Amino acid sequence: MTTTTFVSKETKVLNALIGGAELTSKQIAARFGAGNPQAVIQALRFKGYPIYLNNHVDTKGRKTSKYRLGTASRAVIAAGYQALATS
Repeated sequence: MTTTTFVSKETKVLNALIGGAELTSKQIAARFGAGNPQAVIQALRFKGYPIYLNNHVDTKGRKTSKYRLGTASRAVIAAGYQALATS
C-alpha cells in the first residue's frame, strides 16, 4: 500500500525560508506554483512567522525585493501584543 502526503505551498515556502533561502515573488511562483506569492507570504505572517521583504540594488543598478525569515524585534512583538489588547 502506498501513502501520499500532501505538502501545501505555504509549507514548501516556509521550509525554504527556514533553510536560509531568500526568495523573490517570481521565484516563489516558479518553484512552488503559487499563483499569488504575496498571499502565501501574508498567510505565513498571519501564522506568526517573521518574514521580511528586503530591497537590494546590485552593482548594475537593478532592484530586487526578496523575502527572508528573520527574528522579530522586541518592538514588533510588543506592537502585536498591544494590537491584540486593543481589539
